[in-house]
Amino acid sequence: MRPTEVTPVAAPGGPVVGPETNLPLPRFVSLKTSEANVRRGPSLSHRIDWVFLRRDMPLQIVAEYGHWRRVVDREGLGGWVHYSLLSGVRTVIVDRDMLPLLARPEEGAPAAAQVQLGVVARIEECQPDWCRIAAGGYRGWVPKEALWGVGADEILE
Repeated sequence: MRPTEVTPVAAPGGPVVGPETNLPLPRFVSLKTSEANVRRGPSLSHRIDWVFLRRDMPLQIVAEYGHWRRVVDREGLGGWVHYSLLSGVRTVIVDRDMLPLLARPEEGAPAAAQVQLGVVARIEECQPDWCRIAAGGYRGWVPKEALWGVGADEILE
């Protein structure tokens, strides 16, 4: 099998899991470093297509091959990145401009601050429809659909 044809496997009666880690695929992670080469294939001999330059940027792992993970960003662009450049720390990108950080997970709750479109925030907790995030020293609840980097059905504590 060629590395570009890596396919995840389905666990018996369960979700699709990666052949290297046995973790669910796809899954979200974040970029551990402020610079990461994104390669055309899973080895140092493959050409670098571009470089991610944003520490903590959320990425989605869609395939695994050895120590390499195929990732995509919020635009659906990606390639192969060495696993040592990725972190399990969960972050999201805000997909709405001037999104209020609410005191409680409910419409109409008081807002502590607003975050701009494209801000990278750390996830503190996610309920079915709301996530509590932290960015720029502020914390608050936002609707889950206003974020990229968390699955619609994910619950995080």
